[in-house]
Amino acid sequence: MTVTLPPGYSPSLKEDFMNPFQQEYFRQKLLIWRSELLKEGEETLENLKDNVLVEPDVTDRASSEMDRSLELRTGDRARKLIGKIDAALKRIDLGTYGYCMDTDEPISLKRLEARPIATLTLEAQERHERMEKTYSKSD
Repeated sequence: MTVTLPPGYSPSLKEDFMNPFQQEYFRQKLLIWRSELLKEGEETLENLKDNVLVEPDVTDRASSEMDRSLELRTGDRARKLIGKIDAALKRIDLGTYGYCMDTDEPISLKRLEARPIATLTLEAQERHERMEKTYSKSD
């Protein structure tokens, strides 16, 4: 079933949670974000290819290597983010998008707007982070 969003549509608390309009809204939001990341990734690859120059000066070479390292780290983060976007898109297809993976409760629309790849409610995320801190301190 294809859903066409009304112009200017934005999810509202007044409607049923994760109705077809909300699902389509977040699908489009995720697809646009994914497309932007892929475009940035292509630009990064082009920059890396173009900047293969060997710098004769040690300081210039170190600066170039730092820039290259930063671009590679940024690209790696984008690649991981694309994986999370793909997982969110799959959850939309499965009908589980927008629901907490720990509690099955709805994730707030406000949280999904800010972080459309969220898999936990804010409370579950905070609990998860507290547990991580607790176990990392005891190591």
